[in-house]
Amino acid sequence: MNTFVIGDIHGSFKQFIDLLKKINYKQHEDKIILVGDLVNRGPESLAVLNYCMADPNITSVLGNHDLYLLHLMNIGKAEGSLKKVVEAENSEEIFKWLIKRPLMLEIFDQETDNTFFITHAGIPEIWSPKKAMKLALEVSSLLQDNPDDMLKKMWGNHPDKWSDELIGYDRYRVIINYLTRMRFVGDDCVLDLKNTSKDATIGFKPWFHYESNAHTKKNQYFVFGHWASLSGKTNDPYFIGLDTGCAWKEKLTALRLNDLKKISVNY
Repeated sequence: MNTFVIGDIHGSFKQFIDLLKKINYKQHEDKIILVGDLVNRGPESLAVLNYCMADPNITSVLGNHDLYLLHLMNIGKAEGSLKKVVEAENSEEIFKWLIKRPLMLEIFDQETDNTFFITHAGIPEIWSPKKAMKLALEVSSLLQDNPDDMLKKMWGNHPDKWSDELIGYDRYRVIINYLTRMRFVGDDCVLDLKNTSKDATIGFKPWFHYESNAHTKKNQYFVFGHWASLSGKTNDPYFIGLDTGCAWKEKLTALRLNDLKKISVNY
């Protein structure tokens, strides 16, 4: 049995199927984990969702575009490439499936003793993986228990840094922003959510440039998507980027966990 983690599909159904064939995905043996952003930008978001929902061995963490789709479905607003999903006959089923996807997964590979922390955007160095998982579960619980309020109030760039004293929707918003939107951070992991390039604004750095190695212990890997302009390159073997620009007609990439091999298909 193999476990594969696949980068941002963004509605590129053909490339998704091509990649599953290339990795020789065995539907009843292997497991597939998606790093979020299953939808939007590409032409076939509905096909991607229907395929994933039909296969119990496929799951995903939530990305910012998946949350946007949930928001549109919650308010009944159909627009752009997501119009077909919002208006689909099985839209209620899609909503129920998608909102149950976590914001973070921890996967232990018995063959290698490696642990993989999987999020859409990353984990800031001010949080241990254990704390990040606790906060992710806190938000997931709210999303499922009170989706209407949560999906309406999660938007915005402020607060732009974490504090244990934060409460209410300020607290939930910044947790979501770290886990699904983060790229660059400054002092105390203040978020720069405007810069989507690969080059940091003065005073900021990529979130995975940890000052200490406290979280990057041997056999611990951080796997993420979201940041297409990196083309998957972090220059640190413990931080593995999987968004290789499929949304921009470049590549879709899978990571095989047992040997850390990356496998890609062209758009």
